Amino acid sequence: MIDLNDLRVFDKVAALRSFSDAGIALGMPKSSVSRAISRLEQALRIRLFQRTTREVALTQAGQSLHDRSRDLLAGLEDAASFAAGLAEAPRGRLTVSAGIGFGINILARQLPGFLERYPDVRVSVDLTSRNAELVSEQVDIAIRMGPLADSTLVATRLGTLSQYVCAAKSYLDQHGRPEIPGDLLSHQIVDLSTGTGRSRNWRLTRGNESETIEPPARVEVNDVLTICALVKRGVGIAAVTAYLCGDDILAGHLERVLPNWSLPPLPVSMVFPSRREVSPVVRAFVDYMKEANGAGVEWLSDPLRDSLARPSSVEG
Repeated sequence: MIDLNDLRVFDKVAALRSFSDAGIALGMPKSSVSRAISRLEQALRIRLFQRTTREVALTQAGQSLHDRSRDLLAGLEDAASFAAGLAEAPRGRLTVSAGIGFGINILARQLPGFLERYPDVRVSVDLTSRNAELVSEQVDIAIRMGPLADSTLVATRLGTLSQYVCAAKSYLDQHGRPEIPGDLLSHQIVDLSTGTGRSRNWRLTRGNESETIEPPARVEVNDVLTICALVKRGVGIAAVTAYLCGDDILAGHLERVLPNWSLPPLPVSMVFPSRREVSPVVRAFVDYMKEANGAGVEWLSDPLRDSLARPSSVEG
């Protein structure tokens, strides 16, 4: 069994190329340094250093161990610092990236409660229509909608959103109402831009049936609020989350298209880099958002489904 204290001594000797200098840096006698290296070499059954009267040089095995032990020891230091930080109240700067619609409709309502609970936290919110590069842009946490393509990120689910294919009555009166999914291919589609020049796939299901189509977009937009506004003005047909279109469908401002067919629910996730330990301020934000967005929260509700679940009143 390797003693981690001996490994720390080895790492210092390897870095300084001197038993004496390593002892001074570690605050221990040179003899203790020598004994630690001897114990480590005996445990590993390899020679780690070539010693002469003038210099200390790493063997090939020693160099390989040093290359790996640096990351290991640094990780242990980070873990110890992280554990110590858990006892402290969250403080410092938190950078959050989210979509424009989520920022306007959700964060603007919920962030004040977080700030009140954690007065020592400063928050920077970056609202963008693209997925931010968390590590290179130094983003602590991001809100993502849809399937997550980046497997290097740690994700925690915030909820799921129902989606409906819908359009304004004025558009459908003029262009006709699709009867099967394939009819969408000949209609004006308003959709999220993919950034690749290709249209998005729409997967529609009805019972055990499933059809996937790629309707070409007449208008591509990188913001869901703008898509919803264009649909209300009769520009075309779009896939819109229930939170944004449900009340308008119930009020008759919008109509469901292909009402017997369903789109898959849209996952909403909080993601953060896996290569970094989760800091107390990030953990506090994750816990707060999960608490604030529990069962019954408005934006995760489905007005259409809720209206069907309510018993109808009978007069008599």
